[in-house]
Amino acid sequence: MEIFGSTFDDSVFSESRDRASVSVSSYSPKLCESEVTLDTDDSLEKQKVYKFRGDLAVRRGDYQKALDAYSSCLQWIADNNLTIRRDVLEGMARCCTRLGQRERALHLTELKEASNTCHLTSLLLLKVCQNTHTHTHTHTSSVCVLQQLCSLLPFNPWHWLSLGQTCEQLLGRHRSAGTTPSTHTKEFSQDRIWLKACACFIRTRLLLRILQQQQSSFVLRRSESALQLMEEALRRLQPGEPRLQALTEVMSEDLVPEKMREDYQDGESLSSVSLQSFRERWWDKVPEDSAILLTPSADHCGTVKPL
Repeated sequence: MEIFGSTFDDSVFSESRDRASVSVSSYSPKLCESEVTLDTDDSLEKQKVYKFRGDLAVRRGDYQKALDAYSSCLQWIADNNLTIRRDVLEGMARCCTRLGQRERALHLTELKEASNTCHLTSLLLLKVCQNTHTHTHTHTSSVCVLQQLCSLLPFNPWHWLSLGQTCEQLLGRHRSAGTTPSTHTKEFSQDRIWLKACACFIRTRLLLRILQQQQSSFVLRRSESALQLMEEALRRLQPGEPRLQALTEVMSEDLVPEKMREDYQDGESLSSVSLQSFRERWWDKVPEDSAILLTPSADHCGTVKPL
């Protein structure tokens, strides 16, 4: 009894004697011209051409040319084509950021344009990028945007890490200059920024330790490196054991397996997403009698250095 597929025709392994030799002609790959002519009335074709020109100009570093192409593309995009419209608007915002057109870049990334959680996350990250490329950047705007990111994606350790680093940079800058933030608000006072930096690093450490249980290879190594950074940051900030314990209790309250598994942020709809304020979600949960524990001493603040 033969098993199906267990036998072969001997002719498969014999060399072909009658096979004619075929000469392969030289091959020249087709090239896409950078300046495609627009001799068409098709709006879709015009959209594609302008989009291609913009992407090519960005790759070449010609941001003004890219901005012009994206602007032309925008008027040919159908109202129901939200994906391409989002892509072009983000491209325009990046170009404006590179060209120093901060106000226009901010206008292009208005959060009201967000259609789902993925889009909102992208816009918030773009705002962080815009703040980074602004010469007058004081870190306060990045702190506000990163707080929104952490509220939107509370179990992402890397957003918490970025927020903690930004707070520490802001605190170090104002300590070295001997000034306070221009806002003169309690939210951005030195002790409040110090508190946020400590809390964010603690939250990052908690999340990374949870995620480590499911990681391996280079992903695990990245988490281990980040955990080492957290330990070094907390040694610089010197929160002290009472403060460390009080902040850990607050920042770990929602870190339960059931809640993390049932994350409702599916990336498709904003209707179920509640962007609670950062203070309401975490700071207001700090017990009143622990307030004195969360105020850094002058010598602790003085040891903080910019990252």
